[in-house]
Amino acid sequence: MWNSASHWGWPAKLLHWVGAIMILLLLGHGWWMTHLAPRPDRLAHYAGHAALGYDFMVLLVLRLLWRWANPVPAQPPESQRWERVAAQAGHVGLYVLMFAVSLTGWVVADTFRTPITKDLFGLSFPLIAQDRTYRNLYEGSHVILSYLLAALVLVHVIGALRHHFIKRNDVFRRMWFRS
Repeated sequence: MWNSASHWGWPAKLLHWVGAIMILLLLGHGWWMTHLAPRPDRLAHYAGHAALGYDFMVLLVLRLLWRWANPVPAQPPESQRWERVAAQAGHVGLYVLMFAVSLTGWVVADTFRTPITKDLFGLSFPLIAQDRTYRNLYEGSHVILSYLLAALVLVHVIGALRHHFIKRNDVFRRMWFRS
């Protein structure tokens, strides 16, 4: 169950993969609802997007709490210094961007004429911004940060696949459920 110096525990794996699925859903749905969804349906899509985003934010907090309470498995000993630095910077960047995208999304949801405050389970999130003066700035920031997150997620996936197929070490396998 618990993380060790060499493996992730099942809660860390579950939080990682559920979070990964949610990120992909949020990124894909966010792009779709702003580019392809019929205009009359967009408000419902924004509500669903915000609801999933609120739940993702809760999952992200749980994931960070788990990570702080458990050791992080060590990098493979054959990793070069630049690989260790890149991995650490990439993970910090992912967490920073996940929080930044979530928070800007929360602010955007709060600045609708009728604020969107419910998650998928019907639980209410508090309003953190109601002033619509800077709504376009908030929404633009959310979009830019989302694209940056998408790019870093792609780099993360490429790095994991590099470890698995090229370097042939256990970095990817130990985050998978059958390690």
